[in-house]
Amino acid sequence: MTIDLHALDNADRLLFKIPLKPVQGHRFQPTGFPSLKAATYQTAGGNGLLVESAQSMANRLELTIWDEARNDLKEEFQGLSHVRVSRNGKFLTDTILESHRLNSPYLLKSSDRSFLDPFLKTLREEIGENTVNDNEGIVDRHGVARTFLKYDFNSLIHGCFLSNNTVKLSGEQGKGQPIAGGRIRVARVLSAFIEADGVQIAPSGGVKNDHVNPSGDTKVGFGNVPFARDEYTAESITLYVNLDLAQIRGYGFGSEEERLLTLLSLFKVRALVSKGLRLRTACDLIAEQDGIAATMPSEWSLPRLDDLKRDLVSAISKCSKNMKVTDVTFNDELKKGRAEEAEEELKSGDEG
Repeated sequence: MTIDLHALDNADRLLFKIPLKPVQGHRFQPTGFPSLKAATYQTAGGNGLLVESAQSMANRLELTIWDEARNDLKEEFQGLSHVRVSRNGKFLTDTILESHRLNSPYLLKSSDRSFLDPFLKTLREEIGENTVNDNEGIVDRHGVARTFLKYDFNSLIHGCFLSNNTVKLSGEQGKGQPIAGGRIRVARVLSAFIEADGVQIAPSGGVKNDHVNPSGDTKVGFGNVPFARDEYTAESITLYVNLDLAQIRGYGFGSEEERLLTLLSLFKVRALVSKGLRLRTACDLIAEQDGIAATMPSEWSLPRLDDLKRDLVSAISKCSKNMKVTDVTFNDELKKGRAEEAEEELKSGDEG
């Protein structure tokens, strides 16, 4: 039986509030940030904690359709557009894995023009040559969406900002320029994050033992090293999901593309929750219940995983004529940043 999405026709957002709990015990380890550590804050209900950020959740949602053993899309998602990058004949990366998707430097900085030239040509056709080359004119958002549909479907779900400011058009001299003045930006259609409420610190610690030389030089890895560790307990842990249906309709596609975007987004949420969220070694969470009802619109429930898989095969087939898989190479030198270069100079003992 085909999944009926008509109940969402008049909804601008599809929202879920999914209760989670640790697989075992009560403690869990939240995400940490440099100089900040755990992101704690005060709410009207007490102490709050960011367990997983929207950026991290986007990466985890993308991986639900990726086969890590084959370095390719899972079989049921073959036909979706994406760009594969190889280096010296071996797999290097893919737009599914790249944090900025089509804005990846392995595409926009490569001397291999097999992606960039056709991509820019398509953009010129869709949004106007002057807008792309001379940074003038209104950006046609529908044209951008059609281009992303052709080259990387997931950029329409997880967002993409073509911010790279040194892209050279074919035959152009000089340092290059941003595509369309850096104005091509697609926000996330699907976003998620995990928060905990009523949290308390569960302090603990341990020792890295050296049974051979307990009093050895710890600076170079020897000796016993005691350490402190902060984990947390919480009254509640919640996964929040926001699917922007208005943005999907705003792309200006037909009903088949809109259905594919919606189904694939729903699949990613269901797949992530169904297999459990092992975010870190000490943060292994599961949904408290299998049935997941939306908070908006109410009385609508997330379909089962098998039903979503079945409908996605059909939906991808109907849209495949507008999508392609692109294979490119990146055999350029992998240059180090200035900070890394300076560090290497110090390590090598260079003078001057």
